[in-house]
Amino acid sequence: MAIIGRSILRALQAKLTNSVRNISKFSHNKVKYYNTNSLSAVIVAGGTIAIYTAYQCVASKSVLAYQPKNAEEGVRAVRLTSRERRFIRFASVEFDGQLYMTPQDFLESVVEADPRPRLKRKMLTTSDMEYMKGHTPSLNQGSPRLFRNLRDKGIISYTEYLFLLSVLTKPQSGFRIAFNMFDTDGNQRVDKNEFLVVRKLLSGKHKDHETMEKIFSHAWKGKRGLAIAEDLTKIKVPSEEYVDDEQGLQRRHAVDTTLIIHFFGPKGNEELKFEGFRRFMLDLQTEVLELEFSEFSKGLQTISEVDFAKILLRYTYLDTDEYDMYLDRLLDRIKDTKGITFEEFYIFCQFLNNLEDFTIAMRMYTLADHPISKDEFHRAVKICTGTSLSQHIVHTVFSIFDEDGDGLLSYREFIAIMKDRLHRGFRSYAKNEGWDAFRNCLKQEMKSPT
Repeated sequence: MAIIGRSILRALQAKLTNSVRNISKFSHNKVKYYNTNSLSAVIVAGGTIAIYTAYQCVASKSVLAYQPKNAEEGVRAVRLTSRERRFIRFASVEFDGQLYMTPQDFLESVVEADPRPRLKRKMLTTSDMEYMKGHTPSLNQGSPRLFRNLRDKGIISYTEYLFLLSVLTKPQSGFRIAFNMFDTDGNQRVDKNEFLVVRKLLSGKHKDHETMEKIFSHAWKGKRGLAIAEDLTKIKVPSEEYVDDEQGLQRRHAVDTTLIIHFFGPKGNEELKFEGFRRFMLDLQTEVLELEFSEFSKGLQTISEVDFAKILLRYTYLDTDEYDMYLDRLLDRIKDTKGITFEEFYIFCQFLNNLEDFTIAMRMYTLADHPISKDEFHRAVKICTGTSLSQHIVHTVFSIFDEDGDGLLSYREFIAIMKDRLHRGFRSYAKNEGWDAFRNCLKQEMKSPT
């Protein structure tokens, strides 16, 4: 038995090492995922379980829990942020060595856990790019179905992916601030070069969303944010230089993307005004929420209260027992299951975009950190957003998050979970990496009956 165990251990170690090296090769379409179910039968000892579990964690999550020494490609993979990894997974097309999402890829990346099955990335030709350019609608033809109508007839760069993610989480009160950040000369219009400044900010060493968030958040200096705007004008848009990260993410774009053409026209000489910018942001938020709602409504006018809870909890890092506890609590307390309309769902999600203001209001309202009642919750939402949640939505939320059923809500727990929902899991992603992630994964596997 000992000889057999050591043989299996060596075989699994070799498999693990090869898997890590394969997963490290994120460039183009070379990411490989392995089905580990066939290996479950060879668990014969604690040591073997650990090796198998490490292999499973790596293969299923694409996180380097184990890194071979002196493995250069492993180091490169570790440096990828969670957003970069997700962009690479969902990007289905490539042009001139650069990875791009299609509009359909982007929608799937924000509502689905995994990309749709594909054999390989599509290599776009110059004629493909010209076709997309000619079929991109102008800004005044925008609608809440823009991305669904374009489907795969368009390209979105990595930095635009970050921009679009930021759009999804912004309250309407922040639209003007966002526009003014782009409007670096203060003339109430944004031209193509001003918009490209953001792409420069997010290239090279600015590889995550932090710079974009600073532009879009309350980093609001001076009367109109001109102090920040002046800093942005000092950054020149790249011309010939490339940032070679070997991932197809950060290089200079040789062609105009669909978003650039939509905003600034085929020749790039049109200007973006605030009303068009505001409409685009609202349309995108609405489109994603419609897509998410229709996933559960199946063509009906409402979704169930349980489906509503699943949407709220889908991007959180609750373990299985905690997740089931919230759903069971809802089922026990909701007696009148009349469903949630899209209008109710939309208003609640718009409230989540104002979550920071709600947090401040709660801190002022309950200085001693006391739980809040339904009436207090309803009033705080109205103050922060200017709109009222329906009584049924408030009752459903309390049924999910009221721990002991006393009619009071611990708003800190509610806010923490809703922040994960708002940022679609990215906010807390760091806790799913490194040794802690491996240890947690190991514990889950050893508890698993299979």
